[in-house]
Amino acid sequence: MSIIRLASVTKKIILAVIGLFLAVFLAVHLAINLCLLRDDSGLWFNAAAHFMRSNYIVNVIEIVLLAAVALHILLAIVIQIDNWKARPVRYKVRSKTKTKTGSKWMIWTGSLMLCFIAIHLINFLAMRWMWVEPIRLPNGDPDRYDIVHQLFGNGYVVIGYVVCLLAVGIHLNHAIFSALQTLGVAHPKYDKAIRILSTGYAVVIAGGFTLIPLWIYCSSLMHF
Repeated sequence: MSIIRLASVTKKIILAVIGLFLAVFLAVHLAINLCLLRDDSGLWFNAAAHFMRSNYIVNVIEIVLLAAVALHILLAIVIQIDNWKARPVRYKVRSKTKTKTGSKWMIWTGSLMLCFIAIHLINFLAMRWMWVEPIRLPNGDPDRYDIVHQLFGNGYVVIGYVVCLLAVGIHLNHAIFSALQTLGVAHPKYDKAIRILSTGYAVVIAGGFTLIPLWIYCSSLMHF
């Protein structure tokens, strides 16, 4: 059956499940990336990266992950088009109902995240970006720790990443709460707690990822 022909509720449920899966992945990804903050010349980070690239199970999970991202993007676009079709003419008088900022900007923060993911994959899968030339480790792997430090030693790259990670935070903040509501985890008694959980998770993930380039950039300045 074509995704476009699925019922609106079904599309939203699939989008919610995939979204929560990707949100959990971000926590795992952050845990690995925090190894970059260790002053060990990349021992932990390169070891983790080598495991991720050489383990067949992880390679399969990566394919599933990329498929999930693609399906998530496709469903988000289809649902947004459905919403526009359902309301082809904007109201002349704005509704006074409260609409969260994250909800209004989901399609736009999602689009910025898509560009961010594309650049991120080019940087760290191709293992080269503009002036960065990979150093080879004794096992033949590129020194990913050194590459990341070269990239985040550039202030413009850091600014770009921080802006994109702000979009990630806004997107996550609304997405987690919305996904849980779609899956039926919603009750006036618990809504406040769920909102706090969603916001807290978004702050931890976006804040943790933001800390890395800022820390590396500031460290590079101190070594001048």
